[in-house]
Amino acid sequence: MGKRDDLIAMYANDLRTKCGMEPDMDLLTKVTIGCGPAIYDADASTVAASQPGEIETVKKNFLMKKLGLADSPDLDAAIKSVMETYGMSERNKYRAVVYYMLTKHFRKESAFA
Repeated sequence: MGKRDDLIAMYANDLRTKCGMEPDMDLLTKVTIGCGPAIYDADASTVAASQPGEIETVKKNFLMKKLGLADSPDLDAAIKSVMETYGMSERNKYRAVVYYMLTKHFRKESAFA
């Protein structure tokens, strides 16, 4: 297995153990690939949930640009919900896992078809 496969397996484990959901491995793989080289960078591979600027980045660059959603309070509520599901005390919230959960939340799997 390559490094990306190892990361996908780690993300799937996070979804199972920390988020209480069984991942759709095909979608998780596509979301991970969609994150690009960021998954290999220690800082870029995680989402700093306590930093408002980071939450804005998730909202603008992922929810609005990638998933094509219009800006609304629903976006902020969804991000908050995903962060709570992941666990606010969880130090490493992996970007691919957060993006996967947001994709599922908004039923936007078609963005990765």
